[in-house]
Amino acid sequence: MNERSVAPGGLELVERLVNSVDLETGADALDTPQGRARLGLTEGEAARARELRESLRAVLLAHAGHPPHRAVTPLGELLAAAPLVVTVDPADGAAALAPARDGSLTARVAAAVAEALVAGTWTRLKACEAADCHWAYYDRSPAGRGRWCSMQVCGARAKMRRYRAKGA
Repeated sequence: MNERSVAPGGLELVERLVNSVDLETGADALDTPQGRARLGLTEGEAARARELRESLRAVLLAHAGHPPHRAVTPLGELLAAAPLVVTVDPADGAAALAPARDGSLTARVAAAVAEALVAGTWTRLKACEAADCHWAYYDRSPAGRGRWCSMQVCGARAKMRRYRAKGA
């Protein structure tokens, strides 16, 4: 649904996870081996990935100023269990949080969120305000006030609904 370029850094993983389901059609990439493989998941990890996905979606809606789409486990609770370690590059001394041992999806997402917090990009990752979409997108608008994943699809639909509601 999104013609925008992918989110920077580790946020691309978060964006890919949130966008692994099409709310309009119900097609869920986590239902297929190929879709799970793109996220490095096994079939047994799909249920936890769905829970993480919907918690992320609720946060991305909040970034856009919208209430959660439904009741979800708070993202902080899910990420609290993520095993992370501090890594230090011996060449330049740069430090970062990285997934420990297992490299679980939750740990990879937690590391991506931490990276985005440091970079100041976390709140630019948002969910489309269209109720039948909620697709994740990275808001590159100068003021950070993007509302839709696609101006040509979701934005045009919203504007047409407003126009018709005016009775014109």
